[in-house]
Amino acid sequence: MSQARPSRAREADRSPVGEVAKRNAVSEQTIYVWPKRFGELEAADVRRLRQLEHENGRLKKRLAERDLEIGVMREVAAKNW
Repeated sequence: MSQARPSRAREADRSPVGEVAKRNAVSEQTIYVWPKRFGELEAADVRRLRQLEHENGRLKKRLAERDLEIGVMREVAAKNW
């Protein structure tokens, strides 16, 4: 990420949105969504948010796999009795 997304959104306040979007190789809609999603976050905060989102997804996947394993073990245990 060459610049933080929020700063690109602020850049759109000074320049036409289409021009900023083209310069950053994103759609105009993305420029409009960034302030809603990231608010006034700084670059480091955005990076941390991304890391937390990634970790959260990883943990949710592990939890789902664990729940699936428990379900299989319960089925096996029920058949053995």
